[in-house]
Amino acid sequence: MNKKNSNNKENPQVKIAALQAKINEHNYQYHVLANPLISDAQYDELFEQLKELEAQFPEFVTFDSPTQRVGAAPLKAFKEVQHDVPMLSLDNAFTDQQIEAFDQRIREKLHSEQLIEYICEPKLDGVAISLRYIQGVLSQAATRGDGSRGEDVTENIKTIKMVPLRLRGSNLPDVLDVRGEVYLPLKGFEKFNEAARKQGEKEFANPRNAAAGSLRQLNSKITALRPLEIFFYGTGLVQAGKFPERHSDVLKQLADWGLRINPLIKVVRGFEACLQFYQKILKTRVTLPYEIDGVVYKVNHLALQKKLGFVTRAPRFAIAHKFPAEEAFTTITDVEFQVGRTGALTPVARLTPVHVRGVTVSNATLHNMDEINRKDIHIGDTVIVRRAGDVIPEVFAVIKDKRPPSAKKIIMPHQCPVCGSAIEQIAGEAVARCSGGLFCSAQRKEALRHFASRHAFDIEGLGERLVDQLVEANLAQTIADLYHLKLEDLINLDRMGKKSAENLLKELESSKLTTFPRFLYALGIREVGVATAKQLALHFNTLENLLDASVETLQNVSDVGPIVAAHVAHFFHEPHNRKVIQQLLDVGVNWPKLEKQTDLPLTSQTFVITGTLISMSRDEATERLESLGAKVANSVSKKTSYVIVGSDAGSKLEKAKTLNIPCLDEESFQDFIKNL
Repeated sequence: MNKKNSNNKENPQVKIAALQAKINEHNYQYHVLANPLISDAQYDELFEQLKELEAQFPEFVTFDSPTQRVGAAPLKAFKEVQHDVPMLSLDNAFTDQQIEAFDQRIREKLHSEQLIEYICEPKLDGVAISLRYIQGVLSQAATRGDGSRGEDVTENIKTIKMVPLRLRGSNLPDVLDVRGEVYLPLKGFEKFNEAARKQGEKEFANPRNAAAGSLRQLNSKITALRPLEIFFYGTGLVQAGKFPERHSDVLKQLADWGLRINPLIKVVRGFEACLQFYQKILKTRVTLPYEIDGVVYKVNHLALQKKLGFVTRAPRFAIAHKFPAEEAFTTITDVEFQVGRTGALTPVARLTPVHVRGVTVSNATLHNMDEINRKDIHIGDTVIVRRAGDVIPEVFAVIKDKRPPSAKKIIMPHQCPVCGSAIEQIAGEAVARCSGGLFCSAQRKEALRHFASRHAFDIEGLGERLVDQLVEANLAQTIADLYHLKLEDLINLDRMGKKSAENLLKELESSKLTTFPRFLYALGIREVGVATAKQLALHFNTLENLLDASVETLQNVSDVGPIVAAHVAHFFHEPHNRKVIQQLLDVGVNWPKLEKQTDLPLTSQTFVITGTLISMSRDEATERLESLGAKVANSVSKKTSYVIVGSDAGSKLEKAKTLNIPCLDEESFQDFIKNL
């Protein structure tokens, strides 16, 4: 690639422009048309080429370059934007009769007995947005606000890849305000909340709140990390531009200019066809990758829309047909705490049964104690239960005026409701956890899978399916029980022949000889990964030294901060965990004494490995380096001493070159080690 760059140094602007155009085209094909023409790896390669060229020639970076979507410097506040054409709300209908009445009003106003042509579209549960293009170039994006004035969120909107920074095609209006709905796909929402739970951070209640919160980030770099998407559904102000006569054709024109339109939109005639569309969308709703809360019907002819006009702050020519209620009132009769596979405690409200969207709801999640305190939820309260997006019902709000004198505060238990172990609540974290990771039956399968994993005891043949069977047959209540399994126990399991059973027993026997770092990692202590386990082993040398270490002492270990130290201390101070550890030692689990090594040749040096090595695996290379005192990191930084480069190396190699960090190919790395 460097050779190519040198050949293009005479005209880097042309090269940059060509790459920008190619990547923008692939963004359009992938994000707007859902028709990817190249693989993700090929796309990443093009993107890295462009980044490298633009870094060399920053004077040729344009506003619509794909590299400019990563976010800008944080704002102090959002500016106010006046909408030239107000962003109006829609009247709502909830019954078929109301839609029939809407159609009747339309025909009476138009003095027509003919079937009215409507355009039908899903009503996304997102955030309304208005984008302004001047001469085809995105100049501003604003939220709906109060309909007349919104907030300038241009930098945040630019991070959404399916938003074109420059429109495609020709015959563009001088000014075009295009209206759309920004949303967070369900998978993105679930992934975001899962990450928040792991970090002990606040979760969003629903995808709409997540989308709104993402759009209102003063730091657009945060917005860029969230997988927001958008559908466009109409226009506002249009200057020096001519549009077709039907709204459906306007949408086709917008699509030709590169603006993403919902593929479920359909043109029908008459209100009965509208109701058929509604029923079809209602049935397929659960299969959609995003949340909708109804459908919208609009008179399709723009001339008729103009003739019908507006009433108060809503158009006469359009209406939202909402889906059945997603909320209901009920009372909390009790609260129980459920223990997840990682030990996380989730408070669950037991409710007086109530129908929500056709389903009887008797339980609802309360998320965590922070959420309970924020909403001030008590046992005995009358609450609003929401079942949005066909997800687990949640208590959305409390009706405090109806709180009875007998209402009781919800208190986090001090002991695990499943196994009786102490509850661990780290300061600053929203999630509380059971500390009995080796003993708690709720965490049993996760503990067994982790114990047998490659970087732990590496027990071949003990996969997920077999772990499930062992737990369900009550053959393994803790990890120590694995070493009490007998041939007759195993051969009675599904798809477990005698030979496979014998091989597993041999694997278990040989796994008893391990290393101290592997043993520590296999215990599944929260946030103790392979590297931290090695640091703990090196620092304390023996299990006895580690078992009674205080939080303060643990923080003397390299890379161990107060949170990790608290997790380790809680784990080893739990009697149930100590009991299982002793059981492992009693069955013969052991490891060679770890000798403290000083003055190792690579002490204080940091290595990064990228690409595929031929003569050894990356794990083997990592172990070799660590045995010589080096630290092996996942990312390249100014602190990196060397980068080891295998075949198919990616962006880490490029970053190393940018930072002038020495790079070793595989042969050079072997020589480097030999000469220490």
